[in-house]
Amino acid sequence: MKILVVGGGGREHAIIKKLKENRQIEKIYALPGNGGIASDAECVAINAKDIQGIVNFAKGHAVDYAVVAPDDPLVLGAVDALNMEGIPCFGPTKAAAVIEGSKVFSKNLMKKYHIPTASYATFSDIENAYAYIEQQGAPIVIKADGLALGKGVILAKTVEEAKNAVYMIMKEKVFGESGNYIVIEEFLEGPEVSVLAFTDGKSIKPMISSMDHKRAGNGDTGLNTGGMGTVAPNPFYTPDLAEQCMHEIFLPTINAMRSEGREFRGCLYFGLMLTQNGPKVIEYNCRFGDPETQVVLPLLESDLFTIMQACTNGSLEQVDVRFKKECACCVVLASEGYPQKYKTGFEIVLPNDGESEIYIAGAKLDQGKLYTAGGRVLGVTAVESTLKRAIDKAYENVEKVHFANAYYRIDIGKKALLAQQTEA
Repeated sequence: MKILVVGGGGREHAIIKKLKENRQIEKIYALPGNGGIASDAECVAINAKDIQGIVNFAKGHAVDYAVVAPDDPLVLGAVDALNMEGIPCFGPTKAAAVIEGSKVFSKNLMKKYHIPTASYATFSDIENAYAYIEQQGAPIVIKADGLALGKGVILAKTVEEAKNAVYMIMKEKVFGESGNYIVIEEFLEGPEVSVLAFTDGKSIKPMISSMDHKRAGNGDTGLNTGGMGTVAPNPFYTPDLAEQCMHEIFLPTINAMRSEGREFRGCLYFGLMLTQNGPKVIEYNCRFGDPETQVVLPLLESDLFTIMQACTNGSLEQVDVRFKKECACCVVLASEGYPQKYKTGFEIVLPNDGESEIYIAGAKLDQGKLYTAGGRVLGVTAVESTLKRAIDKAYENVEKVHFANAYYRIDIGKKALLAQQTEA
């Protein structure tokens, strides 16, 4: 079979490596892929948002199945366009992808179907937003309605900060048209948990939980990024909480989307906060998280391609989705200065030991050599019998990777280890 994977980051590299385990798959194309993915798939320079280009390539190369991984092409309707040409896909339709594409939609959905989330209000008028902030006080959370590369959420500690955030989003349009509408939410406290889930629109099978580290600096300081590292499973997410989330959040969300005529098939990401009043949804994503995928998929025992096909054809209930009883840690190596200004073009030297699992996110290939080409450059993942061993191994392998201007956090998994010790 010929498979097409849309996207070009570390998440896509992890998906491709997992798909390669299926012997039915003879060929994998990555559109556009990157310099590191090129060692595992044939990269084709077609932008992930070029929907017609993707469709034309898939038709011209007799692609049997497509995996649309990033949010932008999903929200733009890539799955719909490929389906129109008879190409089955893993990923939601445009109508279902709105669960991530519009925070106003997702918040209203949760309110309508009584899915626990932070209290909120939505605005298209800046003065009304200001008045609401003054009434509510701070801390408070400001969110751009649309996609914003994972950076459209601002936690304001003061009323002044909140107003500045609204001004930047709605007036200065720092996130473009995504800021035409905003959501203002109450500030919630508690451990955060990421749960990715396979779904065929009727049944849902959650993957192993994970913990992301969004802030650029050690000790969760600095600016929000796309993610500086992850661990799995998340020790805060107990079996009892998983059961509660299944009945109060996961199944109600899938049923709500179906009731709205927006049946969701693919991977639905639940960003949760475990508050004193129970788990609440912070956000939905309509696809695999990045870098959560880089710790979740290495722990998947079942065949990924079989699960994906079952999501597409509505037979997920019959498929076994199993995970290893092990732990994983991914440490992201970024370009110094990310997520603001940073330099690229530095040669990357990778270990050739056969044991370091490395997912390339931002690199280009030039005459057989890899060079940095993005903010987040790569992720180093380790799977071990305990969380501490996984973290230690990941950092041990990080030392084997070299490029100028490299930066990484040194405390990935520290919170998770402390939680484990507290439980013990």
